[in-house]
Amino acid sequence: MKSVLVTGGTAFVSRFVATWFVEQGYKVYVLNRGTHPQVEGVTVICEDRHKIGDCLKGIHFDAVLDVTAYDEKDIKDLLDHVDSFDDYIFISSSAVYPETLQQPFIEEQPVGRNQIWGAYGMDKIGAEEYLLSQVPEAYILRPPYLYGPMQNLYREPFVFDCARSGRPFYLPNDGSMPLQFFHVEDLCRMMQKIMEVHPKDHIMNVGNEEVVDIKTFVRLCYEVVGAPLEEVYVTEYKNQREFFPFHEYAYALDVTKQKKLLGNLKDLKEGLKESYDWYVEHENEVIKRGYLSFIDRYFIKQESVEK
Repeated sequence: MKSVLVTGGTAFVSRFVATWFVEQGYKVYVLNRGTHPQVEGVTVICEDRHKIGDCLKGIHFDAVLDVTAYDEKDIKDLLDHVDSFDDYIFISSSAVYPETLQQPFIEEQPVGRNQIWGAYGMDKIGAEEYLLSQVPEAYILRPPYLYGPMQNLYREPFVFDCARSGRPFYLPNDGSMPLQFFHVEDLCRMMQKIMEVHPKDHIMNVGNEEVVDIKTFVRLCYEVVGAPLEEVYVTEYKNQREFFPFHEYAYALDVTKQKKLLGNLKDLKEGLKESYDWYVEHENEVIKRGYLSFIDRYFIKQESVEK
Protein backbone atom coordinates (compact mmCIF):
# COMPACT_ATOMS: atom_id res chain seq x y z
CA MET A 1 0.00 0.00 0.00
CA LYS A 2 1.41 3.38 -1.01
CA SER A 3 1.39 6.15 1.55
CA VAL A 4 0.93 9.89 1.07
CA LEU A 5 1.19 12.85 3.39
CA VAL A 6 -1.48 15.49 2.75
CA THR A 7 -1.00 18.87 4.35
CA GLY A 8 -4.30 20.13 5.73
CA GLY A 9 -7.01 17.62 5.01
CA THR A 10 -9.84 19.53 6.66
CA ALA A 11 -11.06 22.12 4.11
CA PHE A 12 -11.95 22.07 0.41
CA VAL A 13 -8.97 21.04 -1.74
CA SER A 14 -6.88 19.32 0.92
CA ARG A 15 -9.95 17.61 2.38
CA PHE A 16 -11.02 16.36 -1.04
CA VAL A 17 -7.47 15.18 -1.78
CA ALA A 18 -7.30 13.23 1.49
CA THR A 19 -10.73 11.67 0.88
CA TRP A 20 -9.96 10.75 -2.73
CA PHE A 21 -6.66 9.04 -1.96
CA VAL A 22 -8.25 7.08 0.89
CA GLU A 23 -10.89 5.87 -1.58
CA GLN A 24 -8.13 4.87 -4.01
CA GLY A 25 -6.61 2.57 -1.39
CA TYR A 26 -3.67 4.68 -0.25
CA LYS A 27 -2.54 4.98 3.35
CA VAL A 28 -3.18 8.68 3.91
CA TYR A 29 -1.56 10.74 6.61
CA VAL A 30 -2.87 14.26 7.17
CA LEU A 31 -0.91 17.00 8.90
CA ASN A 32 -3.11 19.58 10.59
CA ARG A 33 -3.79 21.19 13.96
CA GLY A 34 -6.87 19.12 14.72
CA THR A 35 -9.24 22.07 14.91
CA HIS A 36 -11.73 20.69 12.36
CA PRO A 37 -13.40 17.31 11.76
CA GLN A 38 -11.09 14.80 10.12
CA VAL A 39 -11.60 12.69 7.01
CA GLU A 40 -12.61 9.12 7.81
CA GLY A 41 -9.85 6.60 7.23
CA VAL A 42 -6.82 8.89 7.52
CA THR A 43 -3.99 8.79 10.03
CA VAL A 44 -3.91 12.18 11.72
CA ILE A 45 -0.65 13.87 12.63
CA CYS A 46 -2.01 16.59 14.87
CA GLU A 47 0.60 19.33 14.66
CA ASP A 48 1.09 22.82 13.24
CA ARG A 49 3.37 22.57 10.19
CA HIS A 50 5.55 25.25 11.80
CA LYS A 51 5.95 23.27 15.04
CA ILE A 52 6.24 19.70 13.83
CA GLY A 53 9.01 18.43 16.06
CA ASP A 54 9.81 14.74 15.60
CA CYS A 55 6.34 13.48 14.70
CA LEU A 56 7.33 12.67 11.10
CA LYS A 57 10.54 10.87 12.02
CA GLY A 58 10.76 7.29 10.88
CA ILE A 59 7.86 7.58 8.42
CA HIS A 60 8.45 7.15 4.70
CA PHE A 61 5.95 8.67 2.27
CA ASP A 62 5.65 7.69 -1.36
CA ALA A 63 4.56 11.29 -1.91
CA VAL A 64 4.11 14.52 -0.01
CA LEU A 65 1.03 16.26 -1.40
CA ASP A 66 1.49 19.82 -0.22
CA VAL A 67 -1.84 21.53 -0.76
CA THR A 68 -1.66 24.20 1.93
CA ALA A 69 1.77 25.85 1.56
CA TYR A 70 1.52 29.55 0.76
CA ASP A 71 5.07 30.82 1.16
CA GLU A 72 8.71 29.87 1.55
CA LYS A 73 8.47 29.37 5.31
CA ASP A 74 5.63 26.88 4.87
CA ILE A 75 7.83 24.79 2.59
CA LYS A 76 10.97 25.14 4.70
CA ASP A 77 9.35 24.17 7.98
CA LEU A 78 7.90 21.00 6.47
CA LEU A 79 11.08 20.00 4.61
CA ASP A 80 13.14 20.50 7.77
CA HIS A 81 11.11 17.82 9.56
CA VAL A 82 9.82 15.33 7.01
CA ASP A 83 12.09 12.31 7.26
CA SER A 84 11.77 10.43 3.97
CA PHE A 85 9.74 10.69 0.76
CA ASP A 86 9.95 9.80 -2.92
CA ASP A 87 7.89 12.56 -4.56
CA TYR A 88 6.94 16.06 -3.49
CA ILE A 89 3.98 17.64 -5.29
CA PHE A 90 3.18 21.25 -4.47
CA ILE A 91 -0.09 22.90 -5.42
CA SER A 92 0.94 26.40 -6.40
CA SER A 93 -1.22 28.87 -8.35
CA SER A 94 -1.69 30.61 -11.67
CA ALA A 95 -1.30 33.82 -9.65
CA VAL A 96 2.48 33.53 -10.21
CA TYR A 97 2.12 34.87 -13.76
CA PRO A 98 2.15 38.67 -14.18
CA GLU A 99 -1.06 39.85 -15.84
CA THR A 100 1.02 41.70 -18.43
CA LEU A 101 2.33 38.52 -20.07
CA GLN A 102 1.03 37.18 -23.36
CA GLN A 103 -1.76 34.64 -22.92
CA PRO A 104 -2.40 31.80 -22.60
CA PHE A 105 0.29 31.61 -19.94
CA ILE A 106 2.91 28.92 -20.48
CA GLU A 107 5.24 27.47 -17.88
CA GLU A 108 8.37 28.88 -19.52
CA GLN A 109 7.28 32.48 -19.09
CA PRO A 110 8.89 34.44 -16.25
CA VAL A 111 6.96 34.58 -13.01
CA GLY A 112 6.51 37.84 -11.15
CA ARG A 113 4.11 40.14 -9.38
CA ASN A 114 0.52 40.02 -10.56
CA GLN A 115 -1.30 43.23 -9.69
CA ILE A 116 -4.59 41.40 -9.12
CA TRP A 117 -3.25 38.78 -6.71
CA GLY A 118 -0.48 40.83 -5.12
CA ALA A 119 1.33 39.26 -2.16
CA TYR A 120 -0.47 35.93 -2.58
CA GLY A 121 1.18 35.34 -5.95
CA MET A 122 4.56 36.54 -4.77
CA ASP A 123 4.44 34.24 -1.75
CA LYS A 124 3.63 31.29 -4.02
CA ILE A 125 6.65 32.19 -6.15
CA GLY A 126 8.83 32.17 -3.02
CA ALA A 127 7.47 28.75 -2.09
CA GLU A 128 8.14 27.36 -5.55
CA GLU A 129 11.69 28.68 -5.68
CA TYR A 130 12.64 27.42 -2.24
CA LEU A 131 11.17 23.98 -2.90
CA LEU A 132 13.09 23.56 -6.15
CA SER A 133 16.30 24.76 -4.50
CA GLN A 134 15.97 21.96 -1.93
CA VAL A 135 14.17 19.28 -3.96
CA PRO A 136 15.03 19.84 -7.65
CA GLU A 137 12.89 16.87 -8.72
CA ALA A 138 9.77 18.17 -6.99
CA TYR A 139 6.61 18.77 -9.02
CA ILE A 140 4.72 22.07 -9.07
CA LEU A 141 1.14 22.39 -10.32
CA ARG A 142 -0.37 25.77 -11.19
CA PRO A 143 -4.18 25.61 -11.32
CA PRO A 144 -6.75 28.28 -12.22
CA TYR A 145 -10.02 28.42 -10.21
CA LEU A 146 -10.62 25.09 -8.46
CA TYR A 147 -14.18 23.88 -7.96
CA GLY A 148 -16.14 20.82 -6.95
CA PRO A 149 -17.48 19.08 -3.84
CA MET A 150 -16.26 20.42 -0.49
CA GLN A 151 -15.94 23.93 -1.95
CA ASN A 152 -15.92 26.22 1.08
CA LEU A 153 -15.43 29.49 -0.79
CA TYR A 154 -18.51 31.46 -1.80
CA ARG A 155 -18.07 31.09 -5.55
CA GLU A 156 -20.42 28.57 -7.16
CA PRO A 157 -22.33 28.29 -3.84
CA PHE A 158 -23.23 31.97 -4.17
CA VAL A 159 -24.73 31.35 -7.61
CA PHE A 160 -26.55 28.31 -6.23
CA ASP A 161 -28.05 30.48 -3.49
CA CYS A 162 -29.31 32.99 -6.04
CA ALA A 163 -30.84 30.18 -8.10
CA ARG A 164 -32.46 28.47 -5.11
CA SER A 165 -34.00 31.77 -4.02
CA GLY A 166 -35.42 32.51 -7.46
CA ARG A 167 -33.32 35.65 -7.73
CA PRO A 168 -32.22 37.30 -10.94
CA PHE A 169 -28.46 37.18 -11.27
CA TYR A 170 -26.46 40.40 -11.46
CA LEU A 171 -23.66 39.97 -14.00
CA PRO A 172 -20.80 42.44 -14.32
CA ASN A 173 -20.62 44.32 -17.62
CA ASP A 174 -21.85 42.19 -20.56
CA GLY A 175 -21.14 38.80 -18.96
CA SER A 176 -18.42 37.93 -21.46
CA MET A 177 -15.41 37.78 -19.11
CA PRO A 178 -13.82 34.32 -19.49
CA LEU A 179 -13.01 31.99 -16.59
CA GLN A 180 -10.93 28.82 -16.48
CA PHE A 181 -11.71 26.04 -14.01
CA PHE A 182 -10.29 22.74 -12.80
CA HIS A 183 -12.22 20.11 -10.86
CA VAL A 184 -10.61 18.91 -7.63
CA GLU A 185 -10.99 15.28 -8.71
CA ASP A 186 -9.01 16.00 -11.88
CA LEU A 187 -6.35 17.59 -9.67
CA CYS A 188 -6.15 14.34 -7.69
CA ARG A 189 -5.95 12.30 -10.88
CA MET A 190 -3.10 14.52 -12.04
CA MET A 191 -1.15 13.98 -8.84
CA GLN A 192 -1.69 10.23 -9.01
CA LYS A 193 -0.50 10.17 -12.62
CA ILE A 194 2.65 12.07 -11.68
CA MET A 195 3.40 9.51 -8.98
CA GLU A 196 2.94 6.70 -11.49
CA VAL A 197 4.90 7.95 -14.51
CA HIS A 198 7.22 10.67 -13.18
CA PRO A 199 7.00 12.96 -16.22
CA LYS A 200 10.01 14.97 -17.32
CA ASP A 201 8.09 18.24 -16.91
CA HIS A 202 8.23 19.35 -13.29
CA ILE A 203 6.27 22.60 -13.50
CA MET A 204 2.86 22.25 -15.11
CA ASN A 205 -0.22 24.34 -15.60
CA VAL A 206 -3.40 22.39 -14.92
CA GLY A 207 -6.98 23.23 -15.86
CA ASN A 208 -9.76 22.71 -18.35
CA GLU A 209 -8.58 23.45 -21.86
CA GLU A 210 -11.83 25.30 -22.59
CA VAL A 211 -12.61 28.58 -20.88
CA VAL A 212 -16.19 29.73 -20.35
CA ASP A 213 -17.60 33.22 -20.02
CA ILE A 214 -19.19 34.18 -16.73
CA LYS A 215 -22.65 34.18 -18.27
CA THR A 216 -22.22 30.52 -19.24
CA PHE A 217 -20.87 29.64 -15.81
CA VAL A 218 -23.89 31.24 -14.12
CA ARG A 219 -26.31 29.58 -16.56
CA LEU A 220 -24.84 26.15 -15.80
CA CYS A 221 -25.15 26.77 -12.06
CA TYR A 222 -28.83 27.67 -12.47
CA GLU A 223 -29.37 24.61 -14.64
CA VAL A 224 -27.98 22.18 -12.06
CA VAL A 225 -30.23 23.78 -9.43
CA GLY A 226 -33.16 23.50 -11.85
CA ALA A 227 -34.07 27.18 -11.77
CA PRO A 228 -34.79 29.65 -14.60
CA LEU A 229 -32.18 32.37 -15.07
CA GLU A 230 -33.00 36.04 -15.36
CA GLU A 231 -29.88 38.06 -16.13
CA VAL A 232 -29.32 41.64 -15.01
CA TYR A 233 -26.23 43.35 -16.43
CA VAL A 234 -24.37 45.80 -14.21
CA THR A 235 -22.50 48.35 -16.31
CA GLU A 236 -22.36 51.35 -14.00
CA TYR A 237 -20.84 49.94 -10.82
CA LYS A 238 -17.09 49.35 -11.21
CA ASN A 239 -16.08 47.13 -8.29
CA GLN A 240 -17.56 43.78 -9.29
CA ARG A 241 -16.09 42.03 -6.25
CA GLU A 242 -18.79 43.73 -4.18
CA PHE A 243 -21.48 41.63 -5.84
CA PHE A 244 -19.71 38.90 -7.84
CA PRO A 245 -17.30 36.21 -6.55
CA PHE A 246 -14.53 36.61 -9.15
CA HIS A 247 -12.08 39.42 -9.82
CA GLU A 248 -12.35 41.46 -12.99
CA TYR A 249 -9.41 39.61 -14.45
CA ALA A 250 -9.48 37.39 -17.51
CA TYR A 251 -6.65 34.94 -18.07
CA ALA A 252 -6.03 31.52 -19.56
CA LEU A 253 -3.44 28.82 -18.96
CA ASP A 254 -1.87 26.66 -21.64
CA VAL A 255 -2.36 23.08 -20.42
CA THR A 256 -0.48 21.20 -23.15
CA LYS A 257 1.79 19.46 -20.66
CA GLN A 258 -1.17 18.31 -18.58
CA LYS A 259 -2.88 16.88 -21.67
CA LYS A 260 0.08 14.54 -22.21
CA LEU A 261 -0.77 12.85 -18.90
CA LEU A 262 -4.55 13.09 -18.49
CA GLY A 263 -7.29 12.09 -20.86
CA ASN A 264 -10.77 13.53 -20.68
CA LEU A 265 -11.50 15.89 -17.81
CA LYS A 266 -14.75 16.20 -15.92
CA ASP A 267 -17.47 18.07 -17.79
CA LEU A 268 -18.06 21.46 -16.20
CA LYS A 269 -21.80 20.99 -15.79
CA GLU A 270 -21.29 17.55 -14.26
CA GLY A 271 -18.72 18.98 -11.87
CA LEU A 272 -21.02 21.81 -10.87
CA LYS A 273 -23.80 19.30 -10.21
CA GLU A 274 -21.48 17.42 -7.86
CA SER A 275 -20.60 20.69 -6.15
CA TYR A 276 -24.28 21.59 -5.76
CA ASP A 277 -25.25 18.17 -4.39
CA TRP A 278 -22.53 18.49 -1.76
CA TYR A 279 -23.54 22.07 -0.92
CA VAL A 280 -27.15 21.12 -0.26
CA GLU A 281 -25.97 18.82 2.55
CA HIS A 282 -23.13 21.00 3.88
CA GLU A 283 -24.23 24.60 3.47
CA ASN A 284 -22.97 25.53 6.93
CA GLU A 285 -19.40 24.65 5.92
CA VAL A 286 -19.21 27.40 3.29
CA ILE A 287 -17.69 30.77 4.18
CA LYS A 288 -20.36 33.13 2.92
CA ARG A 289 -19.73 36.73 1.91
CA GLY A 290 -22.08 39.67 1.77
CA TYR A 291 -22.88 39.68 -1.95
CA LEU A 292 -26.62 39.24 -1.45
CA SER A 293 -26.93 41.99 1.13
CA PHE A 294 -24.94 44.32 -1.12
CA ILE A 295 -27.19 43.54 -4.10
CA ASP A 296 -30.30 44.13 -1.99
CA ARG A 297 -28.93 47.35 -0.58
CA TYR A 298 -27.33 48.86 -3.66
CA PHE A 299 -29.04 47.49 -6.77
CA ILE A 300 -32.52 46.37 -5.77
CA LYS A 301 -33.14 49.42 -3.57
CA GLN A 302 -31.91 51.68 -6.37
CA GLU A 303 -34.19 49.93 -8.87
CA SER A 304 -37.16 50.48 -6.52
CA VAL A 305 -36.38 54.19 -6.23
CA GLU A 306 -36.16 54.57 -10.02
CA LYS A 307 -39.57 52.95 -10.42
